[in-house]
Amino acid sequence: MSRRRELLHQCKKLGEAREIVSSMKSLAFMESRRLDNFLGIQRQLVQVMETAAADFLQFHSNVLQGADLHGEAPLHLFLLLGSERGFCGNFNVRLVDTLELAIREKKDGTGDIAVIACGRKLCGRLEGHPHLIADLDGAAVLDEVTGTLNRLVDTLGDLQRGETALTLTVLYHDPEQESVVVRELLPPFQQLPSHNTGLNGPPQLNLPPGQFLMALVDQYLFAALQEMLYVSLMAENLQRMQHLEGAVRYLDQNLEALRRRSNQLRQEEITEEIEVILLSATSVKPPKAD
Repeated sequence: MSRRRELLHQCKKLGEAREIVSSMKSLAFMESRRLDNFLGIQRQLVQVMETAAADFLQFHSNVLQGADLHGEAPLHLFLLLGSERGFCGNFNVRLVDTLELAIREKKDGTGDIAVIACGRKLCGRLEGHPHLIADLDGAAVLDEVTGTLNRLVDTLGDLQRGETALTLTVLYHDPEQESVVVRELLPPFQQLPSHNTGLNGPPQLNLPPGQFLMALVDQYLFAALQEMLYVSLMAENLQRMQHLEGAVRYLDQNLEALRRRSNQLRQEEITEEIEVILLSATSVKPPKAD
């Protein structure tokens, strides 16, 4: 009887764990649905800025070439967008592995290397890294993206105010590519998508070309970083759903095994009770007839 009670207690605990895991999976699903709406709008905004930059640079390419945006020996800055929470498999491990490959490539050139990590779970994996200069809290849900973006912008702004120019490479997960994306943001507009501008002459500007370019770069970096935060958080939630789905299946299998074992023990107990009753019946002598 004590063994069966122990199994029933384990079934109860596993059932409670399954409810928690299932709730976490549902929350990840709802968060991914919310992100999908915001991500579509943000991608359109970034595409509009890239189109405007392509139109501008078609007639003012010398402004970008002459701008001192990276210097002779720039600081090679890597920004990693990881997870703030766990239960997302090897999400952060793949980012760290990709970072090490990217660092080895940059070491062949000139300039120093620095790393900024965003997301507490990622920061834990990069603790003690020789190139880590800042670790920031990430966004666990959509509503926290704005705060994370402001922290990133402030950190990058402090670095840009220094005398050393920098290049910026962002590493993040993209669910559509199913891999870690390595995206160069600085120097800006190096890989603009080709398109037919259809312009017969240079666009009309209310600012000098140099000032316009710097203002566009600032706005573009802000919008692109926000887009990448949305994409990374979307990938994190999708991977968390997949990871938790596996956990739910594992718990269901264990619960089923425990139930079968509990039923087996119950059948054995019933059999033992029947045997005791039969033995008791045979041990009782019938009364003598008068």
